[in-house]
Amino acid sequence: MTSQDSPFVLEWSRYCLNLEERTHIMGVLNVTPDSFSDGGLFFPHDKAIEHGLAIAGDGADIIDVGGESTRPYAEGTSELEEMDRVIPVIEALHKELNIPISIDTTKASVAREALKAGASIINDIGALRFDRAMVDVAAEGDVPLILMHMKGRPRTMQDSPTYSHLIPEIMDFLQAAVHQAIEGGVRRDLIIIDPGIGFGKTADHNLEIIRDLSHFHSLNQPILFGCSRKAFIGHILGKEPRHRDTGTMAAVTAGVLNGAHIVRVHNVSMAVETVKVADALKRGRSITSHS
Repeated sequence: MTSQDSPFVLEWSRYCLNLEERTHIMGVLNVTPDSFSDGGLFFPHDKAIEHGLAIAGDGADIIDVGGESTRPYAEGTSELEEMDRVIPVIEALHKELNIPISIDTTKASVAREALKAGASIINDIGALRFDRAMVDVAAEGDVPLILMHMKGRPRTMQDSPTYSHLIPEIMDFLQAAVHQAIEGGVRRDLIIIDPGIGFGKTADHNLEIIRDLSHFHSLNQPILFGCSRKAFIGHILGKEPRHRDTGTMAAVTAGVLNGAHIVRVHNVSMAVETVKVADALKRGRSITSHS
């Protein structure tokens, strides 16, 4: 059995995600006033909760709740402000939904409170670099941990990012992050890697990552693929973020065909249909239902 044929079944708490059976969909829920794609649309708690329920109804397998913008050149958000944004939303969604909720944060204190409120996945775009306590929170919570590659920080990541060897450098970074997580007590079978499309990369870097996504199979961890409405799509199409969903679905298809296990998207209903077809193309057979 090769590494890319290894089964990835995430089992924890009351959840089980079989990532080999089909590609799973993570729906984005930004509870921020300034995210690049939908900042402010779902900022009030009631609107955020309503949207979270809607994207779950559209077929999301995971809801990813974030309270701090990670767009290029974004300023930081305080721990208390971030908690004020996300905790009430997570609490409300947890009471209504049976699917896992992910907390998108780089702060261990926010992640800890989010888990108490009902979140059950940590999505750390800093890959444990920005808060050393994050690995302890993930290990103690015994929850899946997503580790993403980023060159620099959101405030500086798009300042002329350069690489000598793009894919090997990202793979080395992720391999080290996985090792750090395991050393910190996180179960290997609960670690997900993300090559970080749009985080410290040029448009051409992003296209190279998508083309060569299968190279990351050698790390033997599930791959999360987040291309939704990113700038490289706007670069190709000449469209603003909210008008990039068709381009996003083209990229999502490429990601699925090249081995992504989870796709992170804003437009869940469109992604459900796209992923169904892409999975069928990849496997040479149709999958009759999305559950």
